Amino acid sequence: MTARAFIIAAPRSGSGKTTVTLGVAAALRARGVRVRVAKSGPDYIDPAFHAAATGRPGLNLDSFAMPPALIDALAAEVGQAADTVIIEASMGLFDGIEGETGRSGAAADLAARLGLPVVLVLDISGQSQSAAAVVRGFAGHDPRVRIAGVILNQVASERHRAQASTAIEALGLPVLGSLPRDGAVRLPERHLGLVQAEEHPALAAQLAALAERAEKHIDLDALCALGAPVNPAGPAPVALAPPGQRIALARDVAFSFAYEHVMAGWRRAGAEILPFSPLADEAPADHADACWLPGGYPELHGERLAQAFRFLDGVRAFARTRPVHGECGGFMVLGEAIEDAEGKVHPMLGLLGHATSFARRRLNLGYRRAVTLAASALGPAGTRLRGHEFHYASVTQAGDDAPLVALSDGRGMDMGPSGSRRGRVSGTFFHVIATDGQSSGAEP
Repeated sequence: MTARAFIIAAPRSGSGKTTVTLGVAAALRARGVRVRVAKSGPDYIDPAFHAAATGRPGLNLDSFAMPPALIDALAAEVGQAADTVIIEASMGLFDGIEGETGRSGAAADLAARLGLPVVLVLDISGQSQSAAAVVRGFAGHDPRVRIAGVILNQVASERHRAQASTAIEALGLPVLGSLPRDGAVRLPERHLGLVQAEEHPALAAQLAALAERAEKHIDLDALCALGAPVNPAGPAPVALAPPGQRIALARDVAFSFAYEHVMAGWRRAGAEILPFSPLADEAPADHADACWLPGGYPELHGERLAQAFRFLDGVRAFARTRPVHGECGGFMVLGEAIEDAEGKVHPMLGLLGHATSFARRRLNLGYRRAVTLAASALGPAGTRLRGHEFHYASVTQAGDDAPLVALSDGRGMDMGPSGSRRGRVSGTFFHVIATDGQSSGAEP
């Protein structure tokens, strides 16, 4: 029996989508419901919180970067392994980029493609009946997207709740819950979003508090009942061809930004993933064929990484005979040095010639398209990829390595050559979500 699914969205960021999603997921899990949560868009941090709340792996669904067949297959896989599936939107429901219809990156694309109802979380602080005008606008904005209900957040009083609810219900839409302003649970944040789930000082207690709050203030039965069945689909295509049969994957709080669907695709293609911890001074496995350094927060752990000599020497030795690739934070560690926020410089692997600084912050954010300029761990020359950048680090020393990719933004506007390659080593700030088109799913 397939799951019933719905999307939790909002008019804008900061409305409370994540805390509502976590509370609902944790409350349903406490009832014995098998819950899976997916995040719309390129987000590494929220899926780890979703996994903690549900006890099941988090997932991303991205209408810009993923081929439609991959979205269909991933949604179907999740639906087969759960009773209830929740998709948490990013930013506002309709927020994405201009371009190809249905591939804007907005959660509305997923609602339309998968035929799923949307529940709007409304922060009604500073308004009451006017909230109904917002709901009316969202309900009529796109005929492909069905708004099925509303959850009110930041409710100041019973009178406040009644005024907003009466106006919204007059539109024929149910108000499924109202969360009071007092007692709101806030999760700690840092520069890329929430503090990572595995670093959270009291995550279990906060999830329990969110679950209790959802159970008390949201009609969970009505919420789950409005969900639509997840449609069956064929097997998921491999999002990115594995770089080897056995892949050494850096994995700890400094290197945690690896997409679950990419790793799962590697396993489906027959690859074995061999995790190791640079912060624990572990080297990549000797019998691995390739080494992958994901993004994360290496700038917060520069001193420890600079003193992790088994890790540093191990990766340098590995790179003499086998490919090593770094994404974002991993790319920073492949360079000569990282300058932390306090201005202290920490020597890194030196396998590529660039140096980066977090003291001189500059936000780089957005969807990206890339074409590889030479064979690398990302694939043969000419491989087309889609993904994103999201980092504050700046390059303070460019080095003289050859570029790895020709980069453009999500709309296809040329951004010039990017990344670096030297011998078997490659890296870029660009995070890959999927190849631009369906993968053949070939064995590594």
